[in-house]
Amino acid sequence: MLGNTFGRMFRVTTCGESYGGGLAAICDGVPPGIELCDADIQEELDKRRPGQSDIDSPRQETDQVQIFSGLRDGYTTGAPVGMIVGNVDTLPQHVKEYEDARHLIRPGHAEYTYRYKYGDYVDWCGAGRASGRETVGRVAAGAVAKKILAREGIRIAAYVSELSDIRAEISGMSFDEREQNALKNEIFCPDLATAEKMLQLTRKIKEDGDTLGGVVEILAVGVPPGLGEPVFDKLSATLAHGLMSIPAVKGCEIGTGFHSTRMLGSECNDIPYLKEGRVRFRTNNSGGIDGGISNGEDILVRIAVKPTSTISIAQRTVNMETMEEADLAAITRRDATICGRICAVAAAMSRIVILDHLMMWRGYDAVSGIEHKFGW
Repeated sequence: MLGNTFGRMFRVTTCGESYGGGLAAICDGVPPGIELCDADIQEELDKRRPGQSDIDSPRQETDQVQIFSGLRDGYTTGAPVGMIVGNVDTLPQHVKEYEDARHLIRPGHAEYTYRYKYGDYVDWCGAGRASGRETVGRVAAGAVAKKILAREGIRIAAYVSELSDIRAEISGMSFDEREQNALKNEIFCPDLATAEKMLQLTRKIKEDGDTLGGVVEILAVGVPPGLGEPVFDKLSATLAHGLMSIPAVKGCEIGTGFHSTRMLGSECNDIPYLKEGRVRFRTNNSGGIDGGISNGEDILVRIAVKPTSTISIAQRTVNMETMEEADLAAITRRDATICGRICAVAAAMSRIVILDHLMMWRGYDAVSGIEHKFGW
């Protein structure tokens, strides 16, 4: 199984399955001298941990992290930073539920494609590597990236801007308002009045046995111009790669995104001007990225998160062992929506991407000898 490593200079490798002994992440390329401890990682992991509200999966995981390499006396040494999180809620009765249905294709899940690709050896328990639990390692690695980016004044927040057909009003909010307000409710929505409407709808849908999807917005501030590598490694392309690799993400747009198809060129173009000797732009329809390279404005990305595939409604399916159609019983352990919990994952992947590009840019900048004269 390939594809478990992401990044070029800040490289993240994850391993572990939903019902295995635990999950781990190794961050290679971490510079020495970064103050780091378990609590820095734990703060981010707690944002995606299940079982914290009535709309979450009831799976009880403590998600306690241990940094086991790359630190000495509270500072990174330059060696790879290794982190591990144990799985706790792996009771035999939960494993048996998956065993009883191991040959059934759960609609919306990866049973068929994994079985087709990897054969009978694939981990059938809790979706294995296809499980949303795999994202624990991403969040841990993103917490390391967050510490490094903080030295550069780069901050990234992710929050729910839409849930089903309910849209939050956040256009006038500052970064701090969006980040802090999102932490005040279980759905991670900065618009507190709208968050309550989202929660009410989610509870109703949960009672019906169904699930909801929505839109998560990622905002990055303090990002300097120059990040991104033409042609195939554009910042926009790498962000899309990282974010689309998150389970349940089915779409990605940057800036005005798909809405730009309904705009005129004269409306869509961001007009440059000078402010205190710096080039700035009067609008940010490009989402802070032109030609695949950051332009110094805020980076704004949105991802489409599908409704949670696990539902408490019986469904028709196919038994892959007998190759006959069959019934799949309702499943009780589920998130009514994963939009809130996925915010921590989206922020983590964005931090990993931007840090990786920052390291590439700094390396190029150091050896190129180019003198930047645009006042940044």
